[in-house]
Amino acid sequence: MNTLRDRLASLTPQRLRGMRRGIEKESLRAQPGGQLALTPHPAALGSPLTHPHITTDFSESQVELVTGAHASVQAALDELGQIHQVVYHELEARGDEMLWVSSMPCGLPTDETIPIGLYGRSNVGRAKSIYRMGLGHRYGRRMQTISGIHYNWSLPGLSNDDYFALIRNFRRDAVVLLYLFGASPAVCSTFVAGRDHQLAPLGDGTMYLPHATSLRMGRLGYQSDAQGQLAVSYNCLEHYAASLEDALTRPYPAYEAIGIQNPGGDYNQLATTLLQIENEFYGTIRPKRVIFAGERPLHALRQRGVEYVEVRLMDLDPFEPIGIDARAARFLDLFLLYCLLSDSPPDSPAEIAALKTNQHLTAARGREPGLRLTRAGAQVTLADWAADIVARLAPIAAAMDALDGAQAYAEALGAARAALAAPDTLPSARVLRAMHAEHGDSFVQFVRARSLEARARLLALPYPPALKARFDQLAADSVAEQKRIESTDRMPFELYRREYTAPERLGVGQDAVMAGAESV
Repeated sequence: MNTLRDRLASLTPQRLRGMRRGIEKESLRAQPGGQLALTPHPAALGSPLTHPHITTDFSESQVELVTGAHASVQAALDELGQIHQVVYHELEARGDEMLWVSSMPCGLPTDETIPIGLYGRSNVGRAKSIYRMGLGHRYGRRMQTISGIHYNWSLPGLSNDDYFALIRNFRRDAVVLLYLFGASPAVCSTFVAGRDHQLAPLGDGTMYLPHATSLRMGRLGYQSDAQGQLAVSYNCLEHYAASLEDALTRPYPAYEAIGIQNPGGDYNQLATTLLQIENEFYGTIRPKRVIFAGERPLHALRQRGVEYVEVRLMDLDPFEPIGIDARAARFLDLFLLYCLLSDSPPDSPAEIAALKTNQHLTAARGREPGLRLTRAGAQVTLADWAADIVARLAPIAAAMDALDGAQAYAEALGAARAALAAPDTLPSARVLRAMHAEHGDSFVQFVRARSLEARARLLALPYPPALKARFDQLAADSVAEQKRIESTDRMPFELYRREYTAPERLGVGQDAVMAGAESV
């Protein structure tokens, strides 16, 4: 059997240079005092339906910034920084809002007051809003205001089986990333108002767990009792697709009770199945494929295979103005290569259940000294697990650095090694320490201060006229494209909804694409 080093040696420099990564970053817009901004998405930023780089996630108040795919970490971060500059300058021009730099939300109003994203009057625009309305009915709007970093990653020459082997290993070792980069150990008390939780009070208006790493990825984050019934297999594309199709076509009684429409005719959700659409399925990592207009993501995967993976478990780093730094991104490159190159036995329902337990324990108690988890059927401490993974990444870092004669990947690995040696320097520990030392144990006041600092730093950077002009044009083009979509809609919305959610559109035939339609 080939060793990891043998497999690494088989990756040519050309293939390693073909690695691509892109970043999607969500942030709430907040008022100066740390409360959610309830204003519409800034018109100067263009249409969130069609803009290639600036859109919204669940809420009208939740900006999502999207880079292209880049050949280097620094290029991806540079573009993310430029998009931030554009947003901050437009926010400054119209008032004093800021981007909230924590994954856990700012002060929230009542659940029904949190505004869902609006995308215009086209069928696809209405469907996007109704999907979000459904999320609110199913899970509550507060949960949907959690924000994060998504890291999209690909390597040339990988098959579907290669990507699924990577995904299985990623899911097995994901707790190491939560330990190293989790940065959400505390929340504003408005987030858990009226909910059952195991958090302890800390200061005025703050709840926390003393050894938490990422409450965002724990039981209070993107979790669902309904989805808890799913044991999605990642053993191959066919098994994954079958698991997802079942969830997309299986009626779920609680959601049937909500109904598609309310008595007044307004839409509550897109469907009454366990999942409305593919994006509703929560996970730490997803196989992805760019879709055609009118195409369902599952059909795209079945028809053309996996194109890249989307890593979904990274918290926003409140100590970084754009939410992530180069060392964290380079560590992700190394980690994903390790997951690809390591042996990856098939998963099983028992292992899937154990992985969920590991994730919840790490999210809530990851920095607890001596915390033990289940790894390959044996009990190990999380600290030893993380140290073992970091050690295994060394030859991969050397191979990446050899491409350009630098030491950037070795430095990223060194930073992780240093954090393991001093757990009080992990982001989650730094957050609690700064809250206590500088902000009277107030989560909102800590993040407010970090958000104001990020705003000031990004506004102080040179803002080239060519950058503003380019994004002004992108905004204008996106508005024109939204109007074009709206002007060409001919299908009644209810027919559009039924056709888009029809089970046959999840298959592999070309006729599963809706001609002339956009995708939700």
